[in-house]
Amino acid sequence: MLAAAGLLGSAAFFLDGGRSDASSGAPRPRSAARITPTPTRTPTPTPTKIDVPSTGTGRFVTARASGAKVGHGTHLLRYAVEVEAGLDLSPAQAAEEIADILAAPRGWTHDGVSSFQLVSAGQPHDLEVKIATPGTADALCWAGIHQDTGGEYNCEISHAVVVNLKRWVEGSPTFDGPTHDYRALIINHEMGHFLGHTHMTCAGPGRLAPVMMQQIKGLHGCIANAWPYDRSGNFVSGPHVA
Repeated sequence: MLAAAGLLGSAAFFLDGGRSDASSGAPRPRSAARITPTPTRTPTPTPTKIDVPSTGTGRFVTARASGAKVGHGTHLLRYAVEVEAGLDLSPAQAAEEIADILAAPRGWTHDGVSSFQLVSAGQPHDLEVKIATPGTADALCWAGIHQDTGGEYNCEISHAVVVNLKRWVEGSPTFDGPTHDYRALIINHEMGHFLGHTHMTCAGPGRLAPVMMQQIKGLHGCIANAWPYDRSGNFVSGPHVA
């Protein structure tokens, strides 16, 4: 079951809100004393480029990160985040990003039934979110559901979501928004399967694409969308795929 979600066109719906590190402190008065500046070394920027090897170790490191339950629904999914060993991606940072996606107002918790909780390594959980190199993702998807993901796609298997590192890092070639917003579509689509939702298709030209639509295969006139619900709180639906 493919879980990839490529977004075509520029009309993508992105995450609401953001964070700011801006300081609001009042300026300090200038001193009359003459100050001789001391030369300082320019710090080396922290690398932001994450390498995407074609294959990896096949072993996973579970994030030592946890969070409070999000959502008020009684259908709780406890999940752990795992990253293939040896990658540049921090398991804890990936877990935080996934937790933010699942806690968003337009996410699955809006249904009033679903809730999620990030759990740390060694804690009981219902499923894992595994971020893996393309080769390892292919192997897991084939072993789990006999799905050929071709080094490009994600999948949902028993007790796990498999996220292709290439998609997590690079997004989709047809997606022109921030990568974080593309990741929201991956996570929402796959968690939708665990909540019992099946694939849908476009309800008509100019309509939002359902999050359960395999948008990487084409939008068919719909507008790219990363969320189960629209801004008015309505579930974004479409014809079910047989």
